[in-house]
Amino acid sequence: MIKTFFKTILYIPLYNLLIFFAWLVPGHSIGWAIIILTVLIRLALYPSSAKSVKIQKKIQEMQPELDKIKETHKDDKNAQAQATMQFYTQNKINPLSGCLPLLIQLPILYIMYYVFKVGLDESRFDLLYSFVPHPEKINTLFLGMDLSHPSIYLAVIAGILQFIQAKQVLNKNNSPKKAVTGASDNMGQFQNILTGQMTYFFPVMTVVIAMQLPSALAIYWIITTLFMILQQWWIYKSKNQDVSVKIRKANND
Repeated sequence: MIKTFFKTILYIPLYNLLIFFAWLVPGHSIGWAIIILTVLIRLALYPSSAKSVKIQKKIQEMQPELDKIKETHKDDKNAQAQATMQFYTQNKINPLSGCLPLLIQLPILYIMYYVFKVGLDESRFDLLYSFVPHPEKINTLFLGMDLSHPSIYLAVIAGILQFIQAKQVLNKNNSPKKAVTGASDNMGQFQNILTGQMTYFFPVMTVVIAMQLPSALAIYWIITTLFMILQQWWIYKSKNQDVSVKIRKANND
């Protein structure tokens, strides 16, 4: 049931879009088709991923209030945990939301693996809708690389970008060491430990996995991560500008 749902709602439509873009671009390059499809996917996911980034920014801004709670209940760990959870609930904050942008990519990555795997094989054109035009042959060459084979270079680039993106999140929300030593609530500790582990674990796993799979998937991962890096930079930049404007107005008043 679930498998049929994902195949009908995601797998086949995404495959059709991929082949259509391959037909549309000059030279029928599957590489450019992957980039176009990836950008569309990231735009579709932008509202949810942007919300997660904004929540993490909100947690960062409210850190002084959390520190006060820890200081007030420093001798009572249970009371501290309850007060912290109450603070999160009152302010509609999910402290684990910073991990969601990384975790939500895994099922999508799984689906895209099969989309790209089938997309490199002309014998699966039977999955195309009748109204979707397609090239007679898929061009798997992109920037001198055959995307139907693994590429260590693209795998390493994907891993480096994943590390940059993870460090970007970590730096915006304090280092794991500082957060864990100063925090007593179990959820906050879990968030910091998990985020810290992902910072180093995900990039390594990205390289290992990408080296075993067609480099078409590495192209998808590279564009996805670049999009997320720019998205996080833009959101924090915009919010910092808003804060600066408020400060200037307050000073003028």
